[in-house]
Amino acid sequence: MTTAAVQNENQYMVDLKDRWSAFKSENQNVRIRNAAEALDVSEAELVATGIGETAIRLKPEWGKILKRLPKLGEILCITRNDDAVHEKVGKFGAVSVNPGSAIVVNRDIDLRIFFSHWHFGFAVQEETKKGIRKSLQFFDLSGTSVHKVYMREESDHDAYDQLVEQFRAENQYDEITTTPHAPLPAEASDDKIEVDRMRQHWLALQDTHDFIEILRDFGVSRQQALRLVGEDLAFEVSPSAFRYALEKASETDLSIMVFVGSRGCIQIHTGPIDRVIEMGGWLNILDPRFDLHVREDQIDKAWVVRKPTRDGIVTSLELFDADGRQILTMFGERKPGQAELEDWTALCAELPK
Repeated sequence: MTTAAVQNENQYMVDLKDRWSAFKSENQNVRIRNAAEALDVSEAELVATGIGETAIRLKPEWGKILKRLPKLGEILCITRNDDAVHEKVGKFGAVSVNPGSAIVVNRDIDLRIFFSHWHFGFAVQEETKKGIRKSLQFFDLSGTSVHKVYMREESDHDAYDQLVEQFRAENQYDEITTTPHAPLPAEASDDKIEVDRMRQHWLALQDTHDFIEILRDFGVSRQQALRLVGEDLAFEVSPSAFRYALEKASETDLSIMVFVGSRGCIQIHTGPIDRVIEMGGWLNILDPRFDLHVREDQIDKAWVVRKPTRDGIVTSLELFDADGRQILTMFGERKPGQAELEDWTALCAELPK
């Protein structure tokens, strides 16, 4: 980068810091993701304006950082996309790091992580009405959040400080170069899809995780596959089916699984739910250790999907927005080697069409 380019970048960050400060003073309760949208910048850029004051850039050693998170004790994990926010309180259990991915397995904190979408990481300390709030925040190449870990009062703050010191990047520069997400690829026309062969492969599934290979092998989008495969394997239900499913699960103490994903992380809740509440256009689960917030008005399509496995049929409720992006997926609680809960199967069969 030329000297002039560096100077321009530095001036841009100075100007952005001033804009961000002015915006916060006029919108004191605004969330940083919403502020980034209003200022037409990325969230990571706003966080980076605090380097040297409220933020520390971390080395991109994501697997090693994850391995240290069990030492933090009880924390709050947040994974979100544009239309759903998944918040879980708990402790990190076993962390398994593989080339390009990681798995965190615990009933409370249950994550599937994809490092190809982890590009920026920060330790953040913000002043709030309740005191200093410490967090670890990770972003993709577009500057969009993929995962956040927040410390709680009972967390091990010494372990947090040691982690930050160990993984503090040598260069604490505040410049962030982001690249916007590419648009979703256009669907192939239906008449180009080998529907009969796709259906045969679907019926031969032994594990739900192999479903993504069907989409890849036949060149179909997820919703296109649901639309074409046949109503015995996938059928559309009303967008209101999600509210119906949550309320029924709450009333009957049905144990469910809720998956919410960013590009770089899928976060999973397993267990019963209690308080289902609508507020300000969001449909919420507000339980002591699990919060879910879903923009109900952004649910454009909802599908009940049935996948064969070696343990029997596994049924999911899948939600999509108007751009075809998946909002979340919901299952009945199950583990490998166990059949699906009969009450969940029955609930999916009665969802409003």
